[in-house]
Amino acid sequence: MSYEVKICNVVKKYGDFHAVDGVSLDIKQGEFFTLLGPSGCGKTTLLRMIAGFNKIDQGEVYFGDQLINTISANKRDIGMVFQNYAVFPHMTVSENVAYGLKARKISKPERIPRVLKALEKVQIENLRDRMPDALSGGQQQRVALARAFVIEPGILLMDEPLSNLDAKLRVQMRSMIRKLQTQLGVTTIYVTHDQEEALAISDRIAVMKDGKVMQVGRPEEIYRKPQNLFVANFIGNSNQISGEMISCTNKIGTLKLDNGAQTQIKVREEYTGEVIVAVRPEYLYFAEEGISGTIQLATFLGDFVLYEVELPGGQVINVNEYGNMSHIRKAGDQVKVRFQENYISVYKNPEEVISC
Repeated sequence: MSYEVKICNVVKKYGDFHAVDGVSLDIKQGEFFTLLGPSGCGKTTLLRMIAGFNKIDQGEVYFGDQLINTISANKRDIGMVFQNYAVFPHMTVSENVAYGLKARKISKPERIPRVLKALEKVQIENLRDRMPDALSGGQQQRVALARAFVIEPGILLMDEPLSNLDAKLRVQMRSMIRKLQTQLGVTTIYVTHDQEEALAISDRIAVMKDGKVMQVGRPEEIYRKPQNLFVANFIGNSNQISGEMISCTNKIGTLKLDNGAQTQIKVREEYTGEVIVAVRPEYLYFAEEGISGTIQLATFLGDFVLYEVELPGGQVINVNEYGNMSHIRKAGDQVKVRFQENYISVYKNPEEVISC
């Protein structure tokens, strides 16, 4: 049986340092939920508190209706996949996967088919008699994954499970993990610092910084509507342009950029004054009219060209151009740049977004 997870104002302190600082989250039953953030933000510490490896200094964690703060790790009904695989070197693949079942006193006649089924799900049934030192990194990670879910845990925890794999294998493995989680329907809490990975596999994401949660939402919400500048800058690439909200009536604001360009946007609150505009390179485009700029550099990236464009005043922004590969603009070319108003974010300070 899979559980929902409730995390209520949890704190983890090391002396005066708060590694996790009052985090509250509601994770739905069967959800693939990702903790995302840079190194040192507290995501792994939080995961280890959920697992029972780190003591909870303050707050509560519930699996369903059960408070688990004082329950030992081996009784929390979790499966765990670690960054370093943690495959037992003296056991074959099958013995590794069967380990948790043996610990739960599952009989051998029942263990064998469950192990074989788990190995089939991760596509390594032909390796069942190999020792770990004869496996690649990706194969070892599949063993670790099979070992974690074969016990049919209520919650599956994954701590940076793909970070030691090469780029192509990471993409393959993340796809397999997502499909497998969907099939099993197990509540999964996944830790990563890789933004693309989080966007690709998650139902929802919590972006963390300095032990706190900056924003929680679906991948498209996090990407398109970042609630503060940290999220805008951490997730993908984002241009920042200074400006001013020169008027605002009926929650329609007139935005004037430093270079003089103006546009109207929908806002959450009536506000006039200085603002910061964040816009992603794919939401900028070249047009007949717009902000004047000069191409500084063109980088061909397969399905689009990334341009660095210098604006009046010296600021350089990035613009992605798709579908025009026959004519790549050159350094020194004069251009006009516009942005899609529905996909810009406007902040009155680094922590407060005012655009809808």
